[in-house]
Amino acid sequence: MAGYFTRRHSRRYFLSRTILTAIFPSQLIPKVLAMVSPPQLLTDPFLQLPTETSVRVVWFTEFVGSHHVVTYGENLGQTAIATTTQLSRTREDQDSQLTTPYSRPTYRPIWRHEAKITGLLPGQPVPYQVTSTREDGVSVSSDRFTLSASPAPGQPLKIWLTSDHQLKPMVAANCQKVWETVGQVDAVLFAGDLVNVPDRASEWFDDRNGNAFFPPLQGRAHYDLEKNGTRTRYTGGALIQSAPLFAAIGNHEVMGRFSTTNSLDDQFEDAVPRWVAEKQYQQIASTLNPTHDPAIRTTWLKDHSFNVDTYQEILTLPASPQGGETYYAVTFGDIRLIVLYITNIWRTYQLTPDARGRYRERDADLNQPDQWGYGQHIFEPIAKGSPQYTWLEQELSRPEFQQAKYRIVMFHHPPHTLGDNIVPAYTDPVQKIDQDAAGTITAIRYEYPKSADYIARDVVPLLEAAGTHLVFFGHSHLWNRFVSPKGTHYLETSNVGNSYGAYLDDRQRPVPPSAFYQENYVATGDPNGLDPIIPTIAPLRDASGQPMPYIASNDITVFSILDTGAGTVSSYYFDTRNPESAVVKFDQFSLLTSAN
Repeated sequence: MAGYFTRRHSRRYFLSRTILTAIFPSQLIPKVLAMVSPPQLLTDPFLQLPTETSVRVVWFTEFVGSHHVVTYGENLGQTAIATTTQLSRTREDQDSQLTTPYSRPTYRPIWRHEAKITGLLPGQPVPYQVTSTREDGVSVSSDRFTLSASPAPGQPLKIWLTSDHQLKPMVAANCQKVWETVGQVDAVLFAGDLVNVPDRASEWFDDRNGNAFFPPLQGRAHYDLEKNGTRTRYTGGALIQSAPLFAAIGNHEVMGRFSTTNSLDDQFEDAVPRWVAEKQYQQIASTLNPTHDPAIRTTWLKDHSFNVDTYQEILTLPASPQGGETYYAVTFGDIRLIVLYITNIWRTYQLTPDARGRYRERDADLNQPDQWGYGQHIFEPIAKGSPQYTWLEQELSRPEFQQAKYRIVMFHHPPHTLGDNIVPAYTDPVQKIDQDAAGTITAIRYEYPKSADYIARDVVPLLEAAGTHLVFFGHSHLWNRFVSPKGTHYLETSNVGNSYGAYLDDRQRPVPPSAFYQENYVATGDPNGLDPIIPTIAPLRDASGQPMPYIASNDITVFSILDTGAGTVSSYYFDTRNPESAVVKFDQFSLLTSAN
């Protein structure tokens, strides 16, 4: 009934907001609305960090409230009180898609509520509901869902493999077809790029187009997708209210240098390597931080380089001693999952004079180091000898991984793909500064030695030697898969929104000319040498009728399901141009057939 009450009053809420916008400053609207509107939950609850006996329930509101609880169990007779924290960096700006406009970056206060439910038994679902009470004593409750502890070994599970949602046009349709085809999944593995700009609150919660991060995953989207003159509304599916989500950091989870004036888009694109900020900090440390307070130093460095604070504040994930929640390992039923922090900043491939890109700096910035982008720099080291690599090496040798029925590693950047984003090599950019006879800088270029590709050179051999069954990743917005000579499966199933295409045969990636760049940048196929696998059941075909080893479409969306009972990964597509069409299962492979 409470859920009905919230939806019933939504029209009045937006009407009130429209009227109040003409009277009050935008930053005061939420507070004023609290006096004239019933309370609302900003999200449904969702599940995080399951263990053998517990799970976390998380939800969000735009009011701090006086009381937030989870009631659960038979007749909802048990209660767990939530801990409330305020998100520290969530903002809106002139590019936010909201009914209330913002003229500049403005902090948006949002509160997160998390309760730990204990005393659970593996594999036994328990009903639950969350209730938030506003400061004025008025309460709002969610619908009822089910929660459970981490499943026991041997329990068959259906795991949804997804990535790169980013508020793209087909996401709500994709989530809805997962729900309609599979029903309630047991977990979601998300290989990065949850939103576009991580500090923009509306991209997580309530973008007016109806397809922010949470709504499609909770069956609360209202996205109108128009194809061939027909508009269809998709609502997504109620997936994560009853299934834990495990995520990896993608490049869109990383926010760049903080500013009170630049747009959030500009701030997102303005990340620089941490060492650049460290160098700047050393020059002012004695004045800025004379007491050597480590908190001041940490905050300053993040504000002047990059951070993943909002991503980490929104999710509660497993943690490693070295990387915290940025890279971790967890057991879930028969799966041992290792999640890595493998991503770099995306820069344009353009070589025009105004391009601050992956291969060059802008001409206007040549003598302004504070404006340099430093190419496609890496956020967290993964090269051999780095803390993350050393942790990975140890984790792969642990009994939890070696004795697991299914050994899976997930990260964002592709080790094998037909997509664009695998070029150039995943390595630290090598800066080349060209100068004329007078010493004036005439160009700044970046090379990426293929021989130093940290994924291909260091990570992949480690994963294959450890007998990894599946490496799951995203980033290129397409579906394709590969099998290595040692039998490790590589799957990219990120064609959930818009696709940037696949590069095979006559289609070539944009790569810099060899006359100016010494590296041999591969324009077609997988730069790391594997041939893509033709789907085993119903591949799409090209104009000549030949089966295609990929799906890269802005009309056809793809999702993949790992079935631990059958030991298979199945992939499905849905053609959004024909809303009444059936979902097609086009590929399936056995996870254990080829691996060590």
